[in-house]
Amino acid sequence: MFSFKNIFRHIWPHINKYKFSFYLLFFTQTVRVFTSVLLPPIILKNILDLLSNGGDRMQNSAVLFHYIFLLSAVIILGYFMNRITGSATTYFQSNVMRDLHNYAFEKLTKHSYNFFTNQFAGGLVAKTKRFVRGFETMHDLLIFEFYVTFLSVVGIFYVLFREVPKIAVAFMIWAVVYVIFTLFFVKYKMKYDLLEAEADSKVGGSLADVISNIVTMKIFSARSSEIDRYKEVTEDEKKHRSNAWYWGNIQDAAQGVFMVSINISILYMLAHSWVDGLVTAGVFVLVQSYMVNLFDKLWGIVKAMTKFVKASTDMKEVTDIFDQVPEILDPEKPEKLKIKNGHIEFKDVCFEYIEDREVFSNFNLDIKSGERIGLVGHSGSGKSTITKLLLRFSDVTKGSILIDGQDIKNIKQDDLRSAISYVPQEPILFHRTIKENIAYANPKAKNKEIVEAAKQAHAHDFISNLQYGYDTLVGERGVKLSGGERQRVAIARAMLKHAPVLILDEATSSLDSISEQYIQEAFNKLMEGKTTIVIAHRLSTIQKMDRIIVLEGGKIAEEGSHTDLIDKNGKYAELWNHQVGGFIE
Repeated sequence: MFSFKNIFRHIWPHINKYKFSFYLLFFTQTVRVFTSVLLPPIILKNILDLLSNGGDRMQNSAVLFHYIFLLSAVIILGYFMNRITGSATTYFQSNVMRDLHNYAFEKLTKHSYNFFTNQFAGGLVAKTKRFVRGFETMHDLLIFEFYVTFLSVVGIFYVLFREVPKIAVAFMIWAVVYVIFTLFFVKYKMKYDLLEAEADSKVGGSLADVISNIVTMKIFSARSSEIDRYKEVTEDEKKHRSNAWYWGNIQDAAQGVFMVSINISILYMLAHSWVDGLVTAGVFVLVQSYMVNLFDKLWGIVKAMTKFVKASTDMKEVTDIFDQVPEILDPEKPEKLKIKNGHIEFKDVCFEYIEDREVFSNFNLDIKSGERIGLVGHSGSGKSTITKLLLRFSDVTKGSILIDGQDIKNIKQDDLRSAISYVPQEPILFHRTIKENIAYANPKAKNKEIVEAAKQAHAHDFISNLQYGYDTLVGERGVKLSGGERQRVAIARAMLKHAPVLILDEATSSLDSISEQYIQEAFNKLMEGKTTIVIAHRLSTIQKMDRIIVLEGGKIAEEGSHTDLIDKNGKYAELWNHQVGGFIE
């Protein structure tokens, strides 16, 4: 359900930070209405009456030049108000828009890992940009359309009631009917604007999805099918946009009828009043000038209301996300991080991704400080789920996970993850320099430490051979590097973190045999004194682990050293004997 109050709740704190410039704009626009809308027609009316009264020109010249001087002063004052308005608007909007970008980033990044797996990255980017641009549009409309129109209408009607009350009454009745009709129509059209905004987000999301998977599309020769899929999305957007524009055209036509009818009626009333000697030529021109101004304002206000609603619907998409309670929350009173040794305990853990489909039920696992364990099992056995729960990408349904006796739900997520180094199977790098990507684990690291970490990960040689060395930009998601090079940069990043817990999700899978040998040696050194969990798809990588845990259906089927498990001739031995090229099928 649409609520401008909810949008305002999110943007007001950022507006309030710059309240002086915000309220200054109302002052300058108030002066501008007087200097450009209300006073010039009144002064011109007096000049016209003076010129048409047939009096002595010499006697009237002093009064005439007085009026001209007054009109000149009004015009100059209006010019200076416009310059102040421009500067205040630039300062206010640029600061608030920057703050809203930062606010949106902070709110979005609070959401859990699972939230982002269910969203189009491009859709979120498009929504965030529309949120900030929506504020810019709404502020412009508020100050330069709604407020100016309100002051203009009030001021014009005040003058008209003093000069031609009969015409003022007729005009006011018409204006009330016109505004009621407009509000009704804008409210009716809002649902079409909402549908158009949603369709636009889908177009942006679909485009980003294909671009981020462009290699997959080309490998599977799926360009034609993706073009057809994209055409379906853009066709849906066209349909909703056409509906919104169709009702906009009807609105324009109805407005035109309103404007023409009142314009002709007022002209006839003025003409009869002049014939009867009730109004002067100056009043005739005054009323006509005000009518032209009012028609312009009232015509524009409908367009402004439509734009305002469109901007509101654009902002609503993101504020709805802001209002979603993140799936994973930090405790209200977090404990101070006490993790130093890395003793991990899963106690009676229950977890389900989908209701009534449990992955773990009363699962227990104890990993001693400094112990190196390997997790093996078929897909769906729970290997990756263990790391997600340990990193709090998801929370347990029941039970608890302790590290060094501290429940991980009692500490901040950032504090927890600062104590864990994680190298995924498919490392994703930022479109930044290699140096920045490695130092991401420790922004305060010195160049010497960064180079040392790269050497330990056997990445230094290939980095040094690049044209810009450590200052090489790696491209979006690291696409300028090979899979093995990306993996080695990710490993160097983990080495620089110096966390007591290390998780390797088959971190050598993208390396050739020679590189893997070097990396394995580096890992042996890296694992010293750290609690290490290795998710193994290639069983040869975990033969030297202290303990190997075989998972099946969310339960521990077997555990022991490689030799012990082979001798048992059970599940692990079966996996070992049936693996192809060293991988579990």
